[in-house]
Amino acid sequence: MTIALPIRVQAVAEGGWRTHLVALGLLAGGILLLIARDAADMVRIWIDSSTFNHCMLLPPIIGWLVWQRLPELRQLTPVAWMPGLLIVGAGAAGWMLGEAGGVALARHAGLVLMLQGAVVALLGPAVARGLLFPLAFAFFLVPAGEEFVPLMQRVTAEICMWLLAIVGVPAHIEGVFISTPTGYFEVAEACAGVKFLIAMIALGALVANLCFRSWKRRITFLIAAVVIPILANGVRAFATIYVAHLTDVEAASGFDHVVYGWVFFAIVIALILGAGWHFFDRGIDDPWFDPAALQPVPPGRSPLKPVAAVAAALVLAPVAWTAAIAAGNEVTPPPLVLPDVAGWEKQVRGAGRAWAPHFAGADVLRVGHYRDAAGRDIDLAIAIFARQEEGREIVGFGQGAVAPEGAWAWIGAGPAPQNGRLERIASHGTVREVAIFYRVGDTLTGSPLAVKWETMKARLLGGPQRAVAILVSAEAPAEGISPRPAIDDFLRATGPLAPLADRAAGLPEG
Repeated sequence: MTIALPIRVQAVAEGGWRTHLVALGLLAGGILLLIARDAADMVRIWIDSSTFNHCMLLPPIIGWLVWQRLPELRQLTPVAWMPGLLIVGAGAAGWMLGEAGGVALARHAGLVLMLQGAVVALLGPAVARGLLFPLAFAFFLVPAGEEFVPLMQRVTAEICMWLLAIVGVPAHIEGVFISTPTGYFEVAEACAGVKFLIAMIALGALVANLCFRSWKRRITFLIAAVVIPILANGVRAFATIYVAHLTDVEAASGFDHVVYGWVFFAIVIALILGAGWHFFDRGIDDPWFDPAALQPVPPGRSPLKPVAAVAAALVLAPVAWTAAIAAGNEVTPPPLVLPDVAGWEKQVRGAGRAWAPHFAGADVLRVGHYRDAAGRDIDLAIAIFARQEEGREIVGFGQGAVAPEGAWAWIGAGPAPQNGRLERIASHGTVREVAIFYRVGDTLTGSPLAVKWETMKARLLGGPQRAVAILVSAEAPAEGISPRPAIDDFLRATGPLAPLADRAAGLPEG
């Protein structure tokens, strides 16, 4: 009896693991098949975007992290756990909101959260706690962070200005543009350092878990993994401008390419890891967790099949609902004729540096040029989306007054017009102001958040699916002089913008 009992318990435990893992595999596979578009989209972003190339390494790393924990996991008993369905439901709700609002980040995060919730619901709280770090680390699979590019551009530019002042190089800053006696420099999107920062945060989290036991040391290392790359990127950008000041712009361009691509950030990584090496306090053979502490008594059981069935229903429901709403009516925009505006004559092209907004995937995009009797020039742009879909959202990264890596760059905001917003953009010393208005549902707004909210309402509850952007722009007549009076006069002459947007989209005027 004393020999047979442990053998029997081991067999039961192995059988329990097998059943639960099969159920988990079926549920996870069903989730990935049902939301295959977003899963494939995430992989495509990993491959195509240099910002997220490191994500290709994360699935095998997560698998290795689980494998490292196998000795302790084998001592636990998996159970179906009803509260874990709350995580599955939260992921499904997040995916539905992302689908309705055209927010890829929400859909991708919802997909990952559903898979995490499936683990918790079908393996139980003890196993989930044992897998806490691998499960949390899976959030780095979500391609997120490019939204911080404008902020990082400005931070990098300010660090450059601070360092240039220290070495005595006279410089003037306008948004992300820095001018010195040597030349005119832009802290472009590629120079913002976001690519390296995102990868460094993931690496910092991994090292903090693998090499430290003390939470104080883990948090300190993570802070260093965030702050040091930001400062280092500012130093790199400063060094490029300083080299140009000492030599010429061409030499500085070659210096920046070599340093940015191959040398500088490799040194930064080595310095961070080297500095942290002396404080590593985790032994190579230390256990990852104490199984007895996670599951001290035989756990209560919930029926596995009902839990798995409810989880599947939670995933299926939002997919079915959004598909049903998407099958509703859709208005095809008619051929767009830009309006006649009293007191303003249409021109072949306005004076000054050429400008056009960027709205990838728009069904219609027209830009017209107007001039009044005083010789003031205005550009009017109208973009129409009959229906917003993946890659065809009216609000998103790269959509709006400036194109990614284009000739124009955002330098700041101005006083917002009624139901709109104002942006200041620049290109090689030329400054423009752009008033932006969106028409979604029954709302005219300049707020991207309001656009997302109205889009979600239309796609969850039904209603007009069209979205229209109206942009009115003018070039500054001289340095330090705002073109806002011309923009305001043009808007008054145009009249209400909501009916204009509805006519352009082929809808009854609201």
